[in-house]
Amino acid sequence: MANVSVVRMFLLSGLNETMNYRIAIFSLTLLYYCMILVFNISIIMIIILDQNLHEPMYILLCSFCMNGLYGTTGFYPKFLLDLFSSSQQISYEWCLLQAFVMYSFACCELSILAVMAFDRYLAICRPLHYQSVMTKTKVSQLICFSWLTPFCLFSISIVLTSTLKLCGSIIPKLYCVNWIIVKLSCPDSNTLSSNILSYATIIIYVCHGLFTIWSYMHMIRTCVKSKDDRVKFMQTCVPHLISLVTFLVVGLFELMHMRFGSTHLPQSLQNFIAIEFLLIPPVMNPLVYGFKLTKIRNRILGLVNVERK
Repeated sequence: MANVSVVRMFLLSGLNETMNYRIAIFSLTLLYYCMILVFNISIIMIIILDQNLHEPMYILLCSFCMNGLYGTTGFYPKFLLDLFSSSQQISYEWCLLQAFVMYSFACCELSILAVMAFDRYLAICRPLHYQSVMTKTKVSQLICFSWLTPFCLFSISIVLTSTLKLCGSIIPKLYCVNWIIVKLSCPDSNTLSSNILSYATIIIYVCHGLFTIWSYMHMIRTCVKSKDDRVKFMQTCVPHLISLVTFLVVGLFELMHMRFGSTHLPQSLQNFIAIEFLLIPPVMNPLVYGFKLTKIRNRILGLVNVERK
């Protein structure tokens, strides 16, 4: 038990420079979080309740929106409480849990996007094999893969982190990050296993990204040859591409800033960089899919017309 940390509380110092505006920030954040809940739950319920939407593409979209709810719930409620707390503290156990949620959410997002790219690749490039490959069993297996892989990886990562002896308790962010907790470990702590797993995880999800890019390259090449395929690509693949590019940009920006970025930037700018992946994709994804996918758009418009009557 000599390696168990004696630090029982962490201080999240990211809010220090913005506490003068906490009422305005609280109001805007609460409104924004409510929008995230309404948009994502609406898409999920429409897909669950409409039998015509029980197709692989929409089932994967449902999983995608559930992941958005999962990740944002790991951040926004705690952030809202911190805005009215005199000290933005978080217990050791809850900090590890939040770090697990943040990392697993981000990697689930990449995994689901890769599976969605595979689904669209089969639909456009291998249409004759689509029904035989994308069975209910296969879709269930792919969804389990997209959720269980990051859960297993980061469960191991958090367990390794929990064995470290810590010599610091200040986290200069709005939420807990496993990488920063590891950096707070004492000089005599053995962080080799954590570092190896961290880089292995990066390699795994870089491969996810490369597979997704490869899938879209093949789809674009196929669509150039056929007008019907071009229409299908514009209707069903453009939302995926928008989601993928948005998440990769904001995710990589945060990753690069966290590991190599300057600490001399204004705290408010550092905070915005840190939460971009929790701000933009969770709202943008259901809006893009809701407006772009014809079946979902028609379902939403039908519900709106019923309400008006």
